[in-house]
Amino acid sequence: MKIVILTGAGVSAESGMGTFQDENGLWTQVNIEDVATPEAFARNPAKVHALYNARRSNCLKAEPNAAHFALAELQNSRHDVTLVTQNIDNLHERGGGTDVIHMHGELMKALCASCGAVWPAPEAMDKDDPCPSCGKPQTRPDIVWFGEIPYHMDRIERALSECDLFVAIGTSGAVYPAAGFVQMADAFGADTLELNLAPSDVQSAFAAHRYGPATEVVPQWVADMLGDPD
Repeated sequence: MKIVILTGAGVSAESGMGTFQDENGLWTQVNIEDVATPEAFARNPAKVHALYNARRSNCLKAEPNAAHFALAELQNSRHDVTLVTQNIDNLHERGGGTDVIHMHGELMKALCASCGAVWPAPEAMDKDDPCPSCGKPQTRPDIVWFGEIPYHMDRIERALSECDLFVAIGTSGAVYPAAGFVQMADAFGADTLELNLAPSDVQSAFAAHRYGPATEVVPQWVADMLGDPD
């Protein structure tokens, strides 16, 4: 079976990575326009770097959870699994996931805004850091900010057009284009399933649903897919 899985912040929340909807989380303390747009970086790169340095430090302290491990197990099974994530953390990889498609970029990578070079990010980045390729002080996090085009869309859309099952896990369904993947998969004839803590904004577009913490519902679903009675 060909499966496309989309994961969002809810997969990593139980590992200590905050979500946009956390009542007292990081994103309630800052304005998106001040830290997560190209314009914000142009206005105040030091402020943007400070935020992502804090997020990177948080990511390094976090550990993959049962949902990450279960999805890695599914990837290593007889099924053909394309794993797409909106998350910028590396918990899928640290949980054993392979060939993870990071459509919103990766926190642990740096990008030169001048020449486009990409390299492993240090834990703390600074606005004066030179690009190792061109030498210009144009280093930014390799993150897709609001107003920018997500990465790997051609590959994702091709996988959606060919899959038998599309599963969205831990995503609010509030951010496009990812929120539209269920309609795309459905239009190509795939079955659709939502695994989430609560119904998403696009829950009515899914054929089936399972609700609960990711560390519970994801391993249970994977066990069912692998034919494990436990």
